[in-house]
Amino acid sequence: MTNSRLTNITLLLFNTLTKLKGWLHMFEVLCYGDSNTWGFDPARGERFSGEQRWPGVLQKTLGAGYHVIEEGLGGRTTVWEDPIEGHKNGREYLIPCLATHSPLDLVIIMLGTNDLKYRFSATAQDIAAGAGILVDTVNKSVTPKDSKTPKVLLLVPPPLGKLSELEEMFEGGREKSRRFSKHFKAVADMYGCELFDTSAVIRSSDIDGIHLEKEAHQQLGKAVAGEVKRILK
Repeated sequence: MTNSRLTNITLLLFNTLTKLKGWLHMFEVLCYGDSNTWGFDPARGERFSGEQRWPGVLQKTLGAGYHVIEEGLGGRTTVWEDPIEGHKNGREYLIPCLATHSPLDLVIIMLGTNDLKYRFSATAQDIAAGAGILVDTVNKSVTPKDSKTPKVLLLVPPPLGKLSELEEMFEGGREKSRRFSKHFKAVADMYGCELFDTSAVIRSSDIDGIHLEKEAHQQLGKAVAGEVKRILK
């Protein structure tokens, strides 16, 4: 076998392995949120199944080549310590969470709804600023050798719906939530992250005013899938 033939075979094998590596690459996507990411069903008071929750819909829609990680916790805030429920500070858990799932390609953040609780006395601008702290935390996160800092997709939570039993807990929250879009956009511009306003495709359930119904999970998962593909193309 001539040296020229050996060189051609080597180049062919190299090109094949390079393509195979590209095909086998798995994008790691972290969904970081509250009970709407956890999948609380306002109609039954239980948890939606994995394929019904919006991260599950996202996974199914994205298909092979993507691994979607769910990190939802009921009551989670952006940066506030909850004096009643406890252990809900999103910033505190985000740091070890990033390390646990590292390396990541994309972190999707949807928080702010629980910040509307009357006990926090936070304005819409303050809540958006809290979300910005989370974006900044991801931007400054330590990554393994030869890996990049993950990109961030900030989701604007939908405005609150008709409040019933939670009306007193979220007193004044509906009006504040309607100002989320403007302030979250300002934060995304400040930190240079991607932004998607969920109110363009979903609304909060009028059953309790804060959670998403099954149809909304479907719509959100599919809409976010389009954003993920655009960002990670």
